[in-house]
Formats: sequence, C-alpha cells, structure tokens
Amino acid sequence: MAKPIPVSPLARPLPDLSTVAGVRLSAVAAGVRYQGRTDLMLAEFVPGTIVAGVYTKNACPGAPILWCRQAQTTPYARALLVNAGNANVFTGRAGIQACEDCADAVSKLLDCPPQDVFLSSTGVIGEKLPQDRIIAALPAAQAGLSEDNWAQAARAIMTTDTFPKAARRDVTIGGKPVRLQGIAKGSGMVAPDMATMLAYVATDAKLPQNVLQSLLASGCAQSFNSITVDSDTSTSDTLMLFATGLADNPAVDDVNDPALAEFTLALNDLLLELALLVVRDGEGATKQIRVEVTGADSNFSAHRIALSIANSPLVKTAIAGEDANWGRVVMAVGKSGEPADRDLLSVAIGGTWIARDGGVVENYDEAPVVAHMKGQDIEITVDMGLDDGQARVWTCDLTHGYIDINGSYRS
Repeated sequence: MAKPIPVSPLARPLPDLSTVAGVRLSAVAAGVRYQGRTDLMLAEFVPGTIVAGVYTKNACPGAPILWCRQAQTTPYARALLVNAGNANVFTGRAGIQACEDCADAVSKLLDCPPQDVFLSSTGVIGEKLPQDRIIAALPAAQAGLSEDNWAQAARAIMTTDTFPKAARRDVTIGGKPVRLQGIAKGSGMVAPDMATMLAYVATDAKLPQNVLQSLLASGCAQSFNSITVDSDTSTSDTLMLFATGLADNPAVDDVNDPALAEFTLALNDLLLELALLVVRDGEGATKQIRVEVTGADSNFSAHRIALSIANSPLVKTAIAGEDANWGRVVMAVGKSGEPADRDLLSVAIGGTWIARDGGVVENYDEAPVVAHMKGQDIEITVDMGLDDGQARVWTCDLTHGYIDINGSYRS
C-alpha cells in the first residue's frame, strides 16, 4: 500500500462554512477503492433547483461526463452523487450502465426522474466502477443528509488531495441576501480546458438556467481555466453550479442586469479561490506561482504565453530549487508559438525587473529576487512590448514529490 501523502505546505484550513437553503449533503464509506474513509458524497436539492455546468473537453471523457451533458438538457437538478477512487473512464458500455444504475437508484430514493440526478467519479482510469457498492451505500447516504455536512462532503471527494477545499460568499441581488458556497477537489492531472477535476457550487439565488450558465462559463475562464498543475487535462473535469431559488431576490433574466453585479463578482471570486486551492494542493507542490503576461498581441496570445511558462518543467523545477533562472522564462515565451520579439521582451520576478527590452537590466541586483524565491508565493511577470494583451495564470512548482505520488498512484 502506498505511503500516506503528507499535507501540502501550502494548505489552507476550511473557511467558516454555513448552510445553503435547499441543499442537504452526506458523506459515507462505500469502499469503492479506499478503506477506512468516506468516499461517496450525496447532495440533495429542493425540487425546482436549476443547474449549470461546464465539462472537460478531453476527447476521452468519462461516462459521468456523458451522463451530465445529457442530463443538463433540462434545467433541473434534484441530486448530485460523487464517488472517489474510481473515475469510471474508458469503461465502455459498462461505464454507461453504471451511471444508469446509480442514477436510477438515487431517483427511486428521492422520487425524481433519473435525468435530475447528476453524477461524477474521480480516481483510477480504466477500471470498472463497482456500482453495486455505491448503490448499497445509498440508504445510509440518504439517512445522513444534513444542511451542515459541507466539510464532510469536501473530504469524501478527495483522491490525492491532501486537504479539503471550500469557499463561501454572502452578497445581495437587488438588495436581498443570497449565499454562495462551494467545494472542490483536485491535485494532479490539472490543466483544465473548462474547469478543474471536480468543483460544485450552490446558491439559494433565484436565477434562470441561461443566466446561471453564462455566469459560470465566464467565471470559469478567469479561474479554473487559468490554472495548471502538470499540463494534463483530466477526463473527468466538472464544474457545476446549483441554484435552489429559495432566496427572496427579484427576478433576473439578463446576465447584464445591474442587480447581478455584486453576485457576479462574488461568484468569480469564489471560483478563483477554489481554483487556487487546487494549485496549492498540486501534487508535491511547495510553492504557488503566479504568471502575469502583459503587452501581448492579444489577450488570447497572452494566455497561451502564460500557460507556456506555467507548464514548463524547466521553469517549475527551477522554482522548486529556488533558482531565479529567468532564461527559462524567456525560453518558455519563445516556444509558445505566439508573436514575440526578443528585443522588446522584459522579465520580472517578485516585482524586480531582471531584463528590459531584450537585455539584462544594468547593475541588476539579484538579492531581492533570491529572497523572493525562498518564499511560498512566487510571482513572474513578462511584458511582451507588442500591444495591450494581458493574462494571468497560476501554477505550482515541480518537485520529486510529484513523481513519488504518481509513480505509486494505483497502489
């Protein structure tokens, strides 16, 4: 059996969590893969709850992704069932059948259509999901449903995560109080093309699906689509937003309604907090890295350049070794395939400009940069000097701990 993974030195404690009207959760041990811990989370939503979601663009998605995409063709959700330890990916017809069986079992317990049951699985790829164990655990999961089980739910969906991840915001829509609360899991195989591995947010706000979906997609672009741990896009990426509609906010039917301004900012901020918690729990990570690119040909170009830097093993290992090797940053800019001019390029680390307009800054003092590299939060800034395109992404360093975790993942 693999050794326990030590808690990330970048870990953050769970915030002060509360309840979301219309949401009850539970966490139980189904024995899908792990022993001696919870590995199955069930969330029940009040009838009429609206759902929005974005899912992986990986061309080999898991069966739960296919199920959720189809289920979301109607706007309603009554339940969410998530298991850890087995991803139900590359399992063919057996994987589809497992989804059908689990959704049918939950629908009977909650007296709702199977299409109102959403499913997620995370863990090992290519092994048949033992749905009989999951279904056998459902009565206990139903019996344990409580408004107060957010922390337990966050722990139940962990795989190689070393700490549970959650965030909360309390804001208003049209002067009426509403709440946002979410949980996430993710540590490796994180280079999202929509979201991270798994993240679920609930609100008591009353919003139609088109508005909810637009808000989620926009917020995702600035958060989960702007992080990377190891450049690998998961087959199970899922980000979902559930709105129970029990708040007393005025009706909103346009995503640009001024009444939504505070809610939109809060949602974006909450999604970014969850995404950064995933980065802070990157497998083997000891440092969080923010890469900011300005002066690029376009925002799209800036984003690609930033990801090229953030995904570079040479950049990430240099940071792990606390080596301010800015030449590797220049290399990563050049390999991105985006417009660049060596003689206009500027690079800073920790707010200290090392290179300006294609050359080393005269009398450059490395001392503050060396000091910055010894910290846990590293900042890299690149100015392309071309136009006004800009982007910001986050990643973590690459240490031998990543090899230790992934070299024994299936054991």
